[in-house]
Amino acid sequence: MDFSVVVEYFPRLLEGTWVSLQLVALSIVLGGVFALPIALARISSVLWIRSLPFAYIFFFRGTPLLVQIFLVYYGASQFEVVRESFLWPILREPFWCAIIAFTLNTSAYTAEIFRGAIQAIPEGEVEACKVVGMSKVQMYRRVLLPRAFGIVLPAYGNEIILMLKGSALASTITILDLTGMARTIIARTYTPIEIFLAAGAIYLVISMVIIAIFRQVEKRQNRYLGSVSIKVPDKG
Repeated sequence: MDFSVVVEYFPRLLEGTWVSLQLVALSIVLGGVFALPIALARISSVLWIRSLPFAYIFFFRGTPLLVQIFLVYYGASQFEVVRESFLWPILREPFWCAIIAFTLNTSAYTAEIFRGAIQAIPEGEVEACKVVGMSKVQMYRRVLLPRAFGIVLPAYGNEIILMLKGSALASTITILDLTGMARTIIARTYTPIEIFLAAGAIYLVISMVIIAIFRQVEKRQNRYLGSVSIKVPDKG
């Protein structure tokens, strides 16, 4: 194996890494914003309110991420009303199509994680909020959501890592993320083992950094709280 090609093309791999990090960061932030109201609607006592997020989560958890990317990237352009709308400058760009697909996908998984965290809060804490006269809004804002944030951290860290790995699918719609850049370099150098080993090492380092960050945040957030765990939704 000739690893000199890795040294030569390493700056290009770093360019692809930056694109991957942008995809993941934007998707996670936007997905988190959408996930919280979806999770709150999911635990509503009103049937039709919780049915809508259930259908949304069921679809995006039940279909492959690759299919979702293709539906956004190739499907939107099939409708003339979309091509003539103000959304077309966004939907014709592969980068933003990937962001939309990733955001929709991760918001579904994150909503389930948030729902599990809220429902994992001991009933005694909820009753204590009611006893002191808190309204439902005050209860969620002052107690339940901050408490759920600490519970959700381990599972949410896993979701970010899964999203990082899933971002490799962006290369299927011509985006030169880390995987896409690696494939481009391989097409020029015919060194698949060396380049994919380098790309895999970069993914591994990023994952290790994410794990370390979340462990520190979790340790700080939960240092005065008891241990409560939730099940991580399976992306398989």
